[in-house]
Amino acid sequence: MSRTEQNGAGRRRPPTIHDVAREAGVSRGTVSRVLNGGHNVSPAALEAVQSAIRRTGYTVNRHARSLITGRSDSVAFLLTEPQERFFEDPNFNVLLRGCTTALAAHDIPLLLMIAGTEAERRRNMRYIAGHVDGVLLVSSHSGDPVAAQLHEAGVPLVACGKPLGQGSRVSYVAADDRNGARDMVRFLHESGRRRIATVTGPLDTPGGVDRLAGYRETLAECGLPVDEALIVPGDYSRAGGEAAAALLLERAPDVDAVFVASDLMAQGVLSTLERAGRRVPQDIAVGGFDDSPAALGARPELTTVRQPWDRISAEMVRVLLAQIGGEDPAAVILPTELVHRDSA
Repeated sequence: MSRTEQNGAGRRRPPTIHDVAREAGVSRGTVSRVLNGGHNVSPAALEAVQSAIRRTGYTVNRHARSLITGRSDSVAFLLTEPQERFFEDPNFNVLLRGCTTALAAHDIPLLLMIAGTEAERRRNMRYIAGHVDGVLLVSSHSGDPVAAQLHEAGVPLVACGKPLGQGSRVSYVAADDRNGARDMVRFLHESGRRRIATVTGPLDTPGGVDRLAGYRETLAECGLPVDEALIVPGDYSRAGGEAAAALLLERAPDVDAVFVASDLMAQGVLSTLERAGRRVPQDIAVGGFDDSPAALGARPELTTVRQPWDRISAEMVRVLLAQIGGEDPAAVILPTELVHRDSA
């Protein structure tokens, strides 16, 4: 038995990075680059190293590597919303699962952190510095100081959605909210609807701003007036959708379609319409946004705009790891897709 397999006492010792390099027929430096994200490694070398890792059973000694690299080999998923929103809104769970899966391919654990209050923000910011290599930041409102604080502290971060007011300083990955809204409003108009209302997202969030802009632009293109009475603010919650729909029916009882800026709010809109005796889609068509589990859980099932959550998760992780590796901030905008179901 070779020295790489057995120590002086006859016991097997764990394989090392040198064993992997020898097995793969590459340099130790190439193995190190693979273990740190695979940047500047050819596909052939990457496959050789990954095969050698499987054959040797090599596992990373995270403590030893952190002492050498100064990195923790962990990433934080930081949600700047109240804790109850994490459990209510299915989008957060879908995004968390996707990011966890994408990081698992690099053997990097993900820490869930929720900062819905100022006290939670302070505690999390104290922990982040020196304990994680980067942050996946979710649900950043205008005026939320977290993105700016992380940037000033030199912590690599990628936001889900464009952080308002941060310019090009912060990396982000987002769905094309404006064009997604345009597709939905155009579809409702082409279906014969003429009194098309909207329940907006919070207007201190990029999704809320861009989806409302797409709604306004498309009404104008279709030759329909933009009636402010048909624009009701929402907060991305089911209860917010219920309240917004009640206000909308009071303001404009002749409304024949509603574009709702999230599926969860659309569930609330459907509940209010049912109580009011309005049939969907016969009397009022309803369109959502996200294509989250809430869209399939609605009755009738929602026509909606699909955000590519798997791609968003994968791109957030890719951009963050590249930034941790020294690359500049980057912005990625992904296309949406209109999904036709029973509500419109």
